[in-house]
Amino acid sequence: MRVLLLLPLIACGGAPLDPNCLLVEDEPGPAGSVSIDVETVVTGLDVPWSIAFLPDGAMLVSERAGRIRLVRGNTIERTVAEVPIDPNGEGGLLGLALAPDFDTSRAFFVYFTSGGVNHLERWIVSAANDSATREKVLLDQIPAAEFHDGGRLRIGPDGMLYVGTGDSREPDLAQDRASLAGKILRLAPDGSVPADNPISGSPVFILGIRNTQGFDWLDDTTLVVTDHGPSGELGRSGHDEMSIARAGDNLGWPTIYGCESGEGMVSPLISWEEAVPPGGAAIYRGDAIPEWRNNVLVGSLGAEHLHRIVLDAERKLASHEMYLPDAGRLRDVVMGPDGHLYVTTSNCDGRGECPADRDRILRILRR
Repeated sequence: MRVLLLLPLIACGGAPLDPNCLLVEDEPGPAGSVSIDVETVVTGLDVPWSIAFLPDGAMLVSERAGRIRLVRGNTIERTVAEVPIDPNGEGGLLGLALAPDFDTSRAFFVYFTSGGVNHLERWIVSAANDSATREKVLLDQIPAAEFHDGGRLRIGPDGMLYVGTGDSREPDLAQDRASLAGKILRLAPDGSVPADNPISGSPVFILGIRNTQGFDWLDDTTLVVTDHGPSGELGRSGHDEMSIARAGDNLGWPTIYGCESGEGMVSPLISWEEAVPPGGAAIYRGDAIPEWRNNVLVGSLGAEHLHRIVLDAERKLASHEMYLPDAGRLRDVVMGPDGHLYVTTSNCDGRGECPADRDRILRILRR
């Protein structure tokens, strides 16, 4: 009588592999199956890192060099403000998000690098959208580094401010609950710590992150989180990933990486052996491309494409594929108030081929 023993898959580092995680070993994914068109909204930007849509249809756009630009229609109307940054690798002016009560407060949030750390501040824009001034410092000691600097800001369904930070090239900080590095943080719009955060008195909401630049909500309490893989630290490289996470979850870095699993840690749904790495991420909520409804769209920097990730009814990976193979490096990915997906290029960030008309904002349509 033969006995078949079902043993867990083991990674090279000795940790078991999660059977629900797809490790992509070759090309990042198959070519996209839906016919789309791409419109250029505006050109002439320098590393547009984040878009925030104003109530009148215009956009505030952060440029990594420190400028906040007002884009209306197909035109860069003006520079609204210049944020004092110390450029260093991936640092600079990064995330930007409007306050939930923007209509009355005129407030927005920025994340930027200065003085060797990252700062989170609340600013006020004038009624004419022609100037902006700092109102309040919310956090000013977020660890910074040349790489893994984080920076994504999003307002959640609960009206709270969520802040993605990098591990600042010190992997152990991602597991240190006392550190702001390698986390998604959650703050009230006034900068206070919500009483229902998973760690009492702490802004830490999710830990174990390398360098997230993209996250969005599947529902009021469930996020999709993209994360950069290591760049040689601990002898590891590649293995960018996308995970599903909730309040208090630990995404495992550096204890586990790639498709590895660990006790009390969340393994990703998909991980790419070769570096992608992911930029912004958005759940597609529009009707213009019905096939994409409720799918995850992720910008890719090094692999230079837009990645579509489809989840099944149990929120496991159903399929994935690639779009926009000729647009270059893609940074922010966000749904616009018109129901279309908007994407910024990052070809002038020193790692791409910067065209004569500089970086651009793209709008994605159904063909």
